[in-house]
Amino acid sequence: MTSAALLIRDVRASVGDTVILKGVDLEVPFGELHAIMGPNGSGKSTLCHVLTGKQDYTVDGSAELGGIELLDKSVTDRARLGLMQGFQYPVEIAGVGLREFLEEIADERAIPNEQLEARVAAMAGEFDMEPFLDRAVNVDLSGGEKKRSEIFQMAVLAPTVAILDEIDSGLDIDAVREVAEAVESMRSPDMAVVMITHYSRILRYLTPDRIHVMMNGRIVESGGPELAGELEDGGYEAVRERLGIELSALPPRRKAASEYFTDTPFDS
Repeated sequence: MTSAALLIRDVRASVGDTVILKGVDLEVPFGELHAIMGPNGSGKSTLCHVLTGKQDYTVDGSAELGGIELLDKSVTDRARLGLMQGFQYPVEIAGVGLREFLEEIADERAIPNEQLEARVAAMAGEFDMEPFLDRAVNVDLSGGEKKRSEIFQMAVLAPTVAILDEIDSGLDIDAVREVAEAVESMRSPDMAVVMITHYSRILRYLTPDRIHVMMNGRIVESGGPELAGELEDGGYEAVRERLGIELSALPPRRKAASEYFTDTPFDS
């Protein structure tokens, strides 16, 4: 087994004439949790979309999952290889129970039924998900319950790489703590976790191995948990000034209305 669960080399992405990612390099070993932080418009979610196969982008570079190239694979094949995303806004799937949903995914990934049943039983107890197993996926769940359900699914299916795209978005402080505890609980020596976030608040309840700061389509600095403290104290502007990084000429991304409904709506 290669030591890197996820290895990204010089990934560039654009939409039409607009260049968004300008050469991203990142290595995430098995068993580690890495946080990618950055201001709005820095390219964090675009990196997530590129890795998971969203087709809106022209992409160059390389991204390997356990030594296997991802960028030439379909979305389905990337999932079968062990790439899994936790969504910023999990969708409701009416008429499909959570247990049934997991069974379908496990069948696609050739996970034996006995192994799946044992993992569902064990993880449902750990994540307090028993009441939701036979309910439709995410229907009538609170924001925190939806995020916990996503992490429960990851713990059961044990992907090679789990990408959490702003999983703390829209949650109150108690729900953020619960989600962070769930992320810590699902960590495994055989899984790497990449957490994309705008705020440092969730990192108060996690122990990331590395923190990376994205600006203007690149990872401009990497460090340990102390980097989150610097961002908490001085914000992204302090890092930008220290590194001598100019503001991107790209226009700011227009926020969806739902992004304003957080417990810190005026942070930017």
